Amino acid sequence: LWGVLGRFPGGATPPPPRGGGALAVGAPFLPAPKGATTAVVSSPLGRARETAVAAAAALGVPGEVHDGLIETDFGVWEGLTFAEAAQRDPDLHARWIGDPAVAAPDGESFEEVTERVDAARRDLLERYPGANLVVVSHVTPIKTLLRLALDVGPALLYRLHLDLASLSIAEFYPDGGSSVRLVNDTSYL
Repeated sequence: LWGVLGRFPGGATPPPPRGGGALAVGAPFLPAPKGATTAVVSSPLGRARETAVAAAAALGVPGEVHDGLIETDFGVWEGLTFAEAAQRDPDLHARWIGDPAVAAPDGESFEEVTERVDAARRDLLERYPGANLVVVSHVTPIKTLLRLALDVGPALLYRLHLDLASLSIAEFYPDGGSSVRLVNDTSYL
């Protein structure tokens, strides 16, 4: 919900109004065309876990939580609008907008998020080789997974829009290759 309102959506934000129920309706879209879904893996935040439980139940697969999929820690900016953060910390906010190494006060940078999400991705690939997983996470970790699959720079984080409860598909292959097949699909809503 805070993302819809233009607020920094960190760990304190409530579930979106179209969370778990929307994913249960969209569950027929979740299985990958190349095989059945093996598991649903989610961020530890309540709004993602709620959605993951609904998706796992609809798909009849186990679910698990992975701490590496948590949303960016926006520190003292959590809950603020972009304008409020810019007013509070004008110089820092201006640098943060274009530099993924800059973190919000008491938060984490997008570079740190990339390291964390990539470690989670590698862990899941090792534990589920060749499997189809549904990953329920948040805007920045999902953008980061898409960025890793596309092998592009951090500008993608600032230029790609993702809607709440949208579906994206990234494939990571055993040979190290990857591809993106779907981005920001909300047609099932």
